[in-house]
Amino acid sequence: MHVQEWLEAVPAVAIYGLVGLVIGLESLGIPLPGEIVLVSAALLASQHGDINPVILGACATAGAVIGDSIGYAIGRKGGRPMLAWLGKKFPRHFSEGHIATAERSFEKWGMWAVFFGRFIALLRIFAGPLAGVLHMPYWRFFTANLLGGIVWAGGTTAVIYYVGVVAESWLKRFSWLGLVMAVLIGLTSMIVLKRKAKDAGQHAEAEAEAEPKAETVAAAE
Repeated sequence: MHVQEWLEAVPAVAIYGLVGLVIGLESLGIPLPGEIVLVSAALLASQHGDINPVILGACATAGAVIGDSIGYAIGRKGGRPMLAWLGKKFPRHFSEGHIATAERSFEKWGMWAVFFGRFIALLRIFAGPLAGVLHMPYWRFFTANLLGGIVWAGGTTAVIYYVGVVAESWLKRFSWLGLVMAVLIGLTSMIVLKRKAKDAGQHAEAEAEAEPKAETVAAAE
């Protein structure tokens, strides 16, 4: 059954809890489709008055912030052995290459890596644990975590919800064409925001890789 079809059969309170739980577990470090569940729930809210988008966004934000904070605590206590264990359990998500890339981003951007990492699926999964492993000061982590959670969870909920409302209105007037255009507008907004976050991460990675080369050249001279 499709995610949204399944959500339609669940009471509103259960949907709030489900969204918060899935996003919380994903932020904690467990690979789950948090973004898919959030988008599906936001679309469902736009079509059914029983689901309050404000409460939905708040639950998603709470799940993101709490999950990341628990992941931070686990990472700080478990250290690098925990990352090695995760690499064996989830090699696709916690490979040495992925961890090294994320670590360079953290070292270069600090708390901003936590903020922008919320918009990138891979970083969203282990931003909390990795920040703990790297012993990032908690107040800096929490600030970036809170802001990132609000912007990502709240922003995604708002954008998808209003896209759904507009799509329903257009659908009545212009048949399926309105739905297609509304969805494209919403997807474009999300893609632009994600691309900016991804470009920031790639820029940090490129600079981190360039530094050792520059040091090698300088040593040779």
